Amino acid sequence: MTRLRLALSGILAAVAGIAGGHLVAGFVDPATSPVLTIGSTVIDLTPTPVKEWAVAHFGTADKPILLGSVVLVTLVAAGLIGLIARRRRGLATGLLGLLVLLTAGAAVMRPAFAAVDLLPSLVALLIGLAAFWWLSGLALATDLRAERGADRPTRLRTARREFIGGAIGVATLSVLAATAGQVRAGAQAAKRLVLPRPAEPAPAFPTGLEAGVPGITPLRTPNDTFYRVDTNLTVPRVDVDRWTLEVDGMVERPFSISFDALAGMPLIERDITMTCVSNEVGGGYVGAARWLGVRLSDVLERAGINGAPDQVLSTAVDGFTISTPLDVVLDGRDAMIAIGMNGSQLPEAHGYPARLITPGLYGFVGATKWLTKLTLTTYAAEQAYWTQRQWATDAPIKTSARVDTPRPLSTIAAGRTAIGGVAWAQHRGVGRVEVRIDDGDWRQTELGPDVGIDYWRQWYLAWAAKPGLHRIAVRAVDRSGRPQPTERATPFPSGSSGVQEVVVTVQ
Repeated sequence: MTRLRLALSGILAAVAGIAGGHLVAGFVDPATSPVLTIGSTVIDLTPTPVKEWAVAHFGTADKPILLGSVVLVTLVAAGLIGLIARRRRGLATGLLGLLVLLTAGAAVMRPAFAAVDLLPSLVALLIGLAAFWWLSGLALATDLRAERGADRPTRLRTARREFIGGAIGVATLSVLAATAGQVRAGAQAAKRLVLPRPAEPAPAFPTGLEAGVPGITPLRTPNDTFYRVDTNLTVPRVDVDRWTLEVDGMVERPFSISFDALAGMPLIERDITMTCVSNEVGGGYVGAARWLGVRLSDVLERAGINGAPDQVLSTAVDGFTISTPLDVVLDGRDAMIAIGMNGSQLPEAHGYPARLITPGLYGFVGATKWLTKLTLTTYAAEQAYWTQRQWATDAPIKTSARVDTPRPLSTIAAGRTAIGGVAWAQHRGVGRVEVRIDDGDWRQTELGPDVGIDYWRQWYLAWAAKPGLHRIAVRAVDRSGRPQPTERATPFPSGSSGVQEVVVTVQ
C-alpha cells in the first residue's frame, strides 16, 4: 500500500502543479498553461503524415485527444517517479522537478516567447515539488513495518488518515485552481466593435436551395458552424486597443497601423468560400461567408514594394507564419485583411480582430488568423510554418463537389427524392455539376443561385429512386470547361482530389 500511496503522491503533485500553472496562465496568457505549452510543442514536432492521419481520423477532436494524451503520459510518468521515493526520495523529487521543467523548455521554444511566459511553468514547479514532498512524506509515514509495540495499529491508522486527508486536500485545491484558471481565461472576452460600412458593399444575398432541398448545406455558413482548422490548442486573446498591424520587409515605407486606422481605410465586402487543405474528398472543412475588410493590395501599395519580393509572409500574434505568393495577391482578386464576418466582427476562433482571406487559395497559404504582421520577402530568404514542413508553396483550391443528401450509407424510401450538395471552384467559378447513378451516364444537375466565382454553388437532381443498393457519384466542372481532377490524391502536399461516390439503400 505504501507503493500505491507514493505513486498517488506523484500523480497528485503533477495535478497540483498543472492546476496552479493553469490558474496563473489565466492571468498571463491561456496559451502558456503547462499542458497547452507541451501540446503545442508536440504539434510542431509531429511529422506531417501523423498530423494528416489525426485530422482524417479524429477531425476536430484531434486536439482534445492530444491534450488528453499529454496529461495521461504526464500522470503515468509522475506515478512512476513517485515509486522511486520509497528508497530515494530526493532523487524522485528531482526527477519530478525535471518533468515539470519540460514545460518551461517548451515555453521557451514557442515562436512568440516572452519572459513572462515562464511564470506558469515556474509556479507549476514550485507547487508540484511542495505537494510531492509533503504527500510523499505522509505516504512514507504509513510504512511502519519495522516498528513494534501496542500503539503501532493506532499510529498506522493516524498516518493513513493524514495521507488521505492530504491527498483529498491537494486534489480539491487543484480542481478549484484549474476551474478558476479556466473561468479567468474565458472571462477575457473580445471587445465588442462597431464596424464601419463598406465603401464597396456586396450585392444583395440570394435565397439558397436549403428550403426546398432538405439536407443540403445552407448557401451561407453561420459563424458558429464555420469549420476551424489550425495549430492552436487555445484561441489567442487579443486586446484590440493595443493591437497593431506591422508592414515591413522589402518595402519603401514600413509602417504600423492600429485597428481603428485600418478600419478607417476603404472597406470592401465580398462573398468568399474558404477551404482547408486538410479537407478530404467529400469532407466538411469548407465554408462560405460574407467578409468585410481592406484590400491587401491597398495596404501593400501604401508601403510600396521595393526590390523583387515573391511572397507575403504573414505572422499571427502567437508567432505562427504563413506564406502567400505575392503575384496572387496582386492579380486583381479580392485578397483582403478581413475584420468582419457575416455582418459582425470576426469571432475570436476565426481570427479576431483581423485575418487574411485570399480567394482561390487553401487556408494554409492565404488565411492567417489573428494577424499582426506582413513582411514582403522571398521564398529563398524566409520559410513559413507549412513551407518548412514541405507543403506546397502555391496551392490553388481544386475544383470539387460534395453530396450532402442522401447521406452515405443511409437508407431512404423509394420514390421521388432529391440528390443535392455543394460544389466549389474558387476564382474560376462552377460551370456545371453532374451526377452519375450506378453505371449510368453523367446527368447535369440544377444549380442554385450564382453568388460569384469565389463562392460555392448549391446543386440538386430530382431522382426517382428504385429499391436496391445504389452508388451516387458527383463531379463539378468549372466555367472554363475543366472538370474536377479524378485522380485520387491525399491532402498532402497540395490538397485532395478525386470524385466522391456514396452508397445508399432504397427501400
